[in-house]
Amino acid sequence: MGYLLWIFGFMGAHRFYYGRQISGTIWFFTLGLFFIGWIIDLFLIPGMSRSADRRYVAGPVDYNLAWILLTFLGIFGVHRFYMGKIFTGLIWLCTGGLFLLGWLWDLLTLNEQLSDVNRDY
Repeated sequence: MGYLLWIFGFMGAHRFYYGRQISGTIWFFTLGLFFIGWIIDLFLIPGMSRSADRRYVAGPVDYNLAWILLTFLGIFGVHRFYMGKIFTGLIWLCTGGLFLLGWLWDLLTLNEQLSDVNRDY
């Protein structure tokens, strides 16, 4: 999944996926550090993956599916419905991802949210 997101990585997608929000934001605003950092990241992905595997709790709610839902249907709250957060999913659905600010918040915190949901199972 990391390599697939790397294709769009000049916008920081793979960095957000691996829980590196600060560098993901920098990549987003600088186009992957002017594409140089983006190319270097191709070789850093295995290490980022190992680090994320140690940091986040796996469980019945799949990280890959949640990230796909957030990426493509996030403003409709589909990822929130998937995580079992029905009330906020309805809010996202009716407000366009809470006017895109909620979608941005989820982009920055989805891994932690998923760990919490998986920990509760």
